[in-house]
Amino acid sequence: MDNMTALTFTMTAYTAMENYKHGLFAVFLLIYFIILILNSLLITLIHQNKELHQPMNMFTCMLSINELYGSTALLPAIMAVLMSETHEIIVKWCMAQVYFLHTYATAEFCILAVMGYDRYAAICFPLHYHSIMSNSKISKLVALASLYPLIVFGCFYSLTLQLSFCGKVMPKLYCVNMELVKNACSNSNTSYISSVGLVLLPAFIMPQVLMIVFSYVQISRECRKLARESQINALKTCIPHLLSLLNYTIGCLFEIIQSRFKMSHVSVEARIFLSLYFIFIPPIANPVLYGLGTQIVRVHILKLFIRYKIMSTNLIKAMIVA
Repeated sequence: MDNMTALTFTMTAYTAMENYKHGLFAVFLLIYFIILILNSLLITLIHQNKELHQPMNMFTCMLSINELYGSTALLPAIMAVLMSETHEIIVKWCMAQVYFLHTYATAEFCILAVMGYDRYAAICFPLHYHSIMSNSKISKLVALASLYPLIVFGCFYSLTLQLSFCGKVMPKLYCVNMELVKNACSNSNTSYISSVGLVLLPAFIMPQVLMIVFSYVQISRECRKLARESQINALKTCIPHLLSLLNYTIGCLFEIIQSRFKMSHVSVEARIFLSLYFIFIPPIANPVLYGLGTQIVRVHILKLFIRYKIMSTNLIKAMIVA
């Protein structure tokens, strides 16, 4: 840690973008503003309408807050490195970026797991839903989804924080823990950190996986007992959550592909897309899915459109009925 202040990493992935970095900067900035607007709008809408103060919408707010956290922690830094002459990042900022990225990703999965449990309670126990998802239960689930990523990853990351760094190359658009460890000095016990990471991996993902699988197994069993129309209505409430899970899975898959396979034969544009999918797509897609995909929230959004004459009344009525 003694050389942390002076040492910098060169982010070599930015070299291939040098010729069109100004255009990319404009695109990144536009995407960042879209993320801020969409998620802030959804949070404000739910906060200001008491009719929307339901458990699922509370968790939707939490998801949007996490999107703002992840995007704000990463995108301004990415844009700053892109526009710099040397494409370098100070080690201490790189280490902070690793913490932000991993806690954002873990929190995203935790929140999605909690939302899956909420769907299980709503569909399998509709008459007891509000007693199951009481204010006390919601507070505990919010605390769990918020603190679990910070504590679990923080304990593991404390090992990385003890390393000294001799390498100077970071071959990605942003810092990740695996690449950070690779830059450690030869006298550092990096194999121990890798072993601990493998041991702790189930702690990062298994509780969430088990909760999601359990929830949807129970939902599928319950749906078999319902009439066809009731099945369709029940599954409609799950569509935004299932699409968010699919989006998250695709983002994780892209990250694994980049980490495990050589990407030199892949075009620069494809590598940029793979690198930034996890940062760009979920923060844009999730507020759209839960805003327009959830009828009660969609109605309030479309009322805003009517008030400010953004869309025609006939089109809005058609979207409300859909």
